[in-house]
Amino acid sequence: MRGLAALLLLLCALPLRAEEVVLGLSQNRVSITTNFDGSEILIFGAVKRETALPEDPLQVVITVAGPSQQLTIRRKDRRFGIWVNSAAVPIDSAPSFYAVATSAPLRQTLSETEDLRHSVTVPRAIRSVGAPADVGDAQLFTDALIRIREKADLYQTLEGEINFREQTLFSSAIALPANLTEGNYTTRIFLTRDGAVVSQYETVIHVNKVGLERFLFNLSREQPLVYGLLSLAIAIIAGWLASAAFTLLRQG
Repeated sequence: MRGLAALLLLLCALPLRAEEVVLGLSQNRVSITTNFDGSEILIFGAVKRETALPEDPLQVVITVAGPSQQLTIRRKDRRFGIWVNSAAVPIDSAPSFYAVATSAPLRQTLSETEDLRHSVTVPRAIRSVGAPADVGDAQLFTDALIRIREKADLYQTLEGEINFREQTLFSSAIALPANLTEGNYTTRIFLTRDGAVVSQYETVIHVNKVGLERFLFNLSREQPLVYGLLSLAIAIIAGWLASAAFTLLRQG
């Protein structure tokens, strides 16, 4: 009985979570078909409170991260009139897609310490710790990767793109480009105050190939010889049909 009483006293002494996220998604599954040209995920939710609204305003940060990949970034230099690889830096982990949206300017929303702790911004989401000793500017390789993927809309920083109404309801749309990698896309929502995270929530969006796209993908991985022969046969038939159509047009 004494142990039970002590446990109850301990639970009563623990602070209540004053604010937490209640989340919704317009869809938690994206299907990649042969004519897939991108999609848009609407992320919306509310702040559940156990106490009155504090005076200091809340901010919201949303991140969506695709499956991580190992990469090697190479730099080319012109030597003796030709372009050759002069240096290479391995990237231990880089998300295939990454978007971070905020309800206010990023540096007003999240402190450097919290960014480091939770790996929120695009540079923090990339991990590279194995740069060769003879490469003195390894960070430039990571910066180049970020620039390339930003141009392809695979990395997105959407400052102020979260609509946060009355410190309670929030929503944001994340555009997914056509060149998505199949897998689970981790979605995180952070509530912050004065740059510090006060609550967070995590869920997953599933991105999968379906139909003919799924069949061809599985065939290329499981039976590459059959896939190669099928591709060759399709190319031959397409060429023959094009030639026959051209001959008929000339005769007509």
